[in-house]
Amino acid sequence: MCVSDLARSLEWYTVFFGRAADEAIGEEHLWQTGSNAYLVLDARSVRAARVGGSMITFGVTAAEFSGTLARLAAAGVACGPVETYSNGVQHVEVLDPDGNSLSLASLPA
Repeated sequence: MCVSDLARSLEWYTVFFGRAADEAIGEEHLWQTGSNAYLVLDARSVRAARVGGSMITFGVTAAEFSGTLARLAAAGVACGPVETYSNGVQHVEVLDPDGNSLSLASLPA
């Protein structure tokens, strides 16, 4: 995720994930999101043209979906409307302070 303000983004992503970054390598901060998957924050000027242009979807369980929405709401993080698709999948988009899109998608229980 290309971001414009590392300190602000570290705070926001700590709220989004419910924990601090799992690792920092140089100027990049990483959250492990799967056994072989990481979300990386990068605020270096070389990435400035890409700030706000990222989009990612996390597949979560129904419990994780509702729990994350409740945690984000309690922290004052705005989420888009929850959509329920014809196949029962629930989806919600959350925008970080730079406009990067992080979506949650949950299969029906």
